[in-house]
Amino acid sequence: MRTFRGGARLLAAACAVITVLSPAAVATAAQPSAGPRGTEPVYDYSQAIRERVWVQVPVDSDADGRPDRVAVRIIRPRETGDTRKIPVIFQPSPYYAGLNDVPNHDDIDRDGAAARRSAAAGRDRAAETIVFSGYLDNYFVPRGYAVAYADSLGTGGSTGCPTSGGRNETLGMKAVIDWLNGRAPGFDESGAPALASWSTGRTGMIGVSYNGTLPNAVAATGVRGLETIVPIAAISRWYDYYRANGGVVAPGGFQGEDTDVLAKAVLTRENPETCAGVMAGLEREQDRETGDHSRFWAERDYLRDAAKVRASVLLVHGLHDDNVRTQQAGQWWDALARRGVPRKIWWHQAGHTDPFHVRRDAWLATLHRWFDQWLYRIDTGIMREPMADVEVAPGQWRTATTWPVSGTASSALALGGPAADGRVGTLQPWPAPAGARQTFVDEPSRTAEDLVAQELGADPNRLSYLSAPLEKEARLSGTPEITIRADLAGKSPYLTALLVDYGTADRFAGIRTVPGQQDCIGPGIPEDPGCFNRREYVTEQTPFEIVSRGWLDVRNRLSPSHSRPIEAGKAYTFRWNLQTQDHVFASGHRIGLVLISTDRDHTLRYPAGTEVGVRLGVSKVLLPLAG
Repeated sequence: MRTFRGGARLLAAACAVITVLSPAAVATAAQPSAGPRGTEPVYDYSQAIRERVWVQVPVDSDADGRPDRVAVRIIRPRETGDTRKIPVIFQPSPYYAGLNDVPNHDDIDRDGAAARRSAAAGRDRAAETIVFSGYLDNYFVPRGYAVAYADSLGTGGSTGCPTSGGRNETLGMKAVIDWLNGRAPGFDESGAPALASWSTGRTGMIGVSYNGTLPNAVAATGVRGLETIVPIAAISRWYDYYRANGGVVAPGGFQGEDTDVLAKAVLTRENPETCAGVMAGLEREQDRETGDHSRFWAERDYLRDAAKVRASVLLVHGLHDDNVRTQQAGQWWDALARRGVPRKIWWHQAGHTDPFHVRRDAWLATLHRWFDQWLYRIDTGIMREPMADVEVAPGQWRTATTWPVSGTASSALALGGPAADGRVGTLQPWPAPAGARQTFVDEPSRTAEDLVAQELGADPNRLSYLSAPLEKEARLSGTPEITIRADLAGKSPYLTALLVDYGTADRFAGIRTVPGQQDCIGPGIPEDPGCFNRREYVTEQTPFEIVSRGWLDVRNRLSPSHSRPIEAGKAYTFRWNLQTQDHVFASGHRIGLVLISTDRDHTLRYPAGTEVGVRLGVSKVLLPLAG
């Protein structure tokens, strides 16, 4: 989840140039004007108050004998004060001061001689300013909102220590909400007490990646005054970011990263050596040997406190996010749904990014109405509109009254034997008669993409099961689950399931900047003009796509908290989930399920040669399908 200080800039958004009222007109405005579309831009951005405060936190995570303090930068209309109070849009981040260069663990090749490089960090701390990256200030300050940015503990101008989702980080950002509501002490640059007398206390938190994870964490405390959160590409349970069902896994593109590496990367506070003991504790307690769930991971699980959430939630995630994977959004959404939390969801086709880069006009209009609804309490009608916006293919959006979409049912498909059309393995309706034992041999040097590329025919390093060509489209909406009866003999403890769409189509392949094209979404100043480059999708015609994947360490077949060795050659029943998805399998395409052991870009890599034997008929996959 290492999103460089541009992680804040991921929140750049835009739709149209805004006409700014003259200073004289602004001076006569009694309050933010609520027109047919909600709040209007009646405040002069160039005259806005910019200030910095430090909020005291009821923890001492760096053990220096003093409570930690959070550095907060605020921009608000000049006309606000004791008699004119406004709500706050709050974006927390550990990235505002940049990142240290920290090597990842080099123990991913488990050949019995794993070494560990030093994680000495070269510090690259950015200069402190009161300039606000992204679009929030340019768009919302003229509309009568304050915008606050805060350095997470141990980063930038804050004290304390970063802990990759630990309780202290949650309390650090919660303290900002408390200060905005008069419940926590704050101090200005001279050290004098600072009060948020201009704040209504009503606060909305927003952010991408780590910046969106912190809103999830704070909402799970049930703090009063946090009216809404907008978590984008955010974590809901850290165990599922660096682990999976007992296995050590890595976010896409960051093999060898773990909680200690991330914490050292964002440790940009003054005197970072103060946190040496905390960093050592993270490396020790995260346990890269067994991958077992523990008290360490329970502390970083916001799902368990979902019942405390008071805030409404506008949840956004990319269906091709291989960094913060889609399970993080799916399980958070399910937990909120069970508790009746007011909510909406956007699923877009891109990866780990802000929806501003993929659907600019609609996103900014939606966010404006969302904040007006929950922070100004203007009935914008947004809660009477469809709950879900899903981009089922690049540029193709569908709305739904609920999510997963109506009509979704769990379809059980058995893993079967060969068919006359060249399929080595088949997917057929469950239940199915017991079948033969099929085997493959693990080869960790091959990637998942290489192993699934051949649609028909056998491959010694995988097992593949295909449906017949679909007579009509089938929409996957939810979280697939797989049950395998199998035996293993060898070094690798992993089973990996890959859900594949076989069929040629134009598919998402990235995002690029459109040369020479910008949107100016609001007023600015020379240091922050409020203009942002346009982006567009890159698509590519491909013969297949890995739709979802999931991993299991077979030693954790009974519980993610306890490893139990298996007996070589003995058959066991294994069950695990794949990543949450919303995907349309087009008419004429085949649904494929591919079984491998090592997923080279995600799991640890044990020596080659593990043999896996799968029992047909009794093994199955459950797919949440509509149509």
